[in-house]
Amino acid sequence: MALVTGVDSSTQSCKVVVVDTATGAEVRTGRALHPEGTEVDPEAWWQALLAALEEADGLGSDVDGLAIAGQQHGMVLLGHDGRVLRDALLWNDTRSAGAAEDLIGELGLADLVARTGSAPVASFTGTKVRWVRDAEPDVVPGIAAVALPHDWLTWRLRGFGPDGGSPLGPVLDELVTDRSDASGTAYWNPTTGAYDIALFGQMLGRPAREAQAGDAGDPDTVVLPRVLGPAAPAGTVHAAYLASADQRIVLGPGAGDNAGAALGLGAEEGDVVVSLGTSGTVFAVAADAVADTSGTVAGFADASGLFLPLVATLNAARVLSSVADVLGVDHDGFAELARSAGPGAGGVVLVPYFEGERTPNLPTAKASFHNLSIASATRGNMARAAIEGMLCGLADALDAVRAAGVVPRHLLLIGGAAQNGAVQDVAAQVFDLPVRIPAPGEYVARGAAVQAAWVLAGARPAWPVATLEDRASDHRPVIREQYRSALASLSF
Repeated sequence: MALVTGVDSSTQSCKVVVVDTATGAEVRTGRALHPEGTEVDPEAWWQALLAALEEADGLGSDVDGLAIAGQQHGMVLLGHDGRVLRDALLWNDTRSAGAAEDLIGELGLADLVARTGSAPVASFTGTKVRWVRDAEPDVVPGIAAVALPHDWLTWRLRGFGPDGGSPLGPVLDELVTDRSDASGTAYWNPTTGAYDIALFGQMLGRPAREAQAGDAGDPDTVVLPRVLGPAAPAGTVHAAYLASADQRIVLGPGAGDNAGAALGLGAEEGDVVVSLGTSGTVFAVAADAVADTSGTVAGFADASGLFLPLVATLNAARVLSSVADVLGVDHDGFAELARSAGPGAGGVVLVPYFEGERTPNLPTAKASFHNLSIASATRGNMARAAIEGMLCGLADALDAVRAAGVVPRHLLLIGGAAQNGAVQDVAAQVFDLPVRIPAPGEYVARGAAVQAAWVLAGARPAWPVATLEDRASDHRPVIREQYRSALASLSF
């Protein structure tokens, strides 16, 4: 049985799945936690990767390939000696919001979207680079390379790393990435498939170049990882991490987490994925690059050679948990309450901006219930309104993806909250697309395994994805009409 290993190095943890290349069946798994916070020493990711691989026997003698998908946007700064210069700033570190505004003020939103496919926001790597230039100028002269989390972990597995602390040492020109993660930096152009070196220079105030294997390069330029194609091998796992000297594990180029999930789900052109985690995301696989001048849709690339326009919201599953706490019920009790109310929740609407909102860009907004009367103020209506409000925000995100030129055919609903039966009911009524609910799974790690198998075999595997539920669209326009009316009544 030929096996491959897929890794999901996420914000919270490192998850590993070992998969049978012939059937796609999971053979074994491993997991290790990451530290909390928005600023993390990458060494913690490396130790977690090694621990999760050990638990899953992910580098076992029966494994032939491995790939790493990881949290996007994290900024890893390396010195010439291969050491990390400061803790990595993660996607959810918002201190670079002002840097994003500065870049838009200097270059204009339309120009930045045309050059990178996305409007710069605090989560992107490029705005964090700019923040370092302005807030920590003493760090800037020592920066020899800027990598992303999955780039750095792949580099380390290949044997490269800090001088004296890795088998092959700090060969920065061996840093590689993939197009999906590169597209989340805000200094790589998905349309041309190339770094915007001039834009990076404006962000950091230092010249840069793309890494070239075997190239010593100009020591005064900052190295950016070489961008590999979807099925290009990134090298092999170094013998120091393997059980035997004659073993060989080929490494894939890796991917950003959302692109990894799309691979793991087998998503193809026209598929839309709605992910209900702590935050919410809506992304679609599209044939053409997207450049949304409104700044709502991020025009990312995917990990298959296509594109992955994406919208993120801050408020998703925690909307439900917050309202469930207010109502004094658990997960099942919340679903039962919501199912006791009809579509439109008796006119009750929840605008779900508990933590402000990213899409639309309303960082100081708060949540609010609307249209409560003596008759409508029931626990069932409030539970139902929470689900409707959360999903209406994501339906607005889907509208933005459509407005950018994407024509969706059906919707895949994933994430913890997608397993709630009431959420499934309401999703079929809010979205005007057929809704498929895949079985729970580690789809980011599974997507990395898909890529590893692709690199080995030269063809993308078509592993089956188990489906819990297929729902035909039962669109109820009243739900979104009420939601829009409530939004229009507010001033932010």
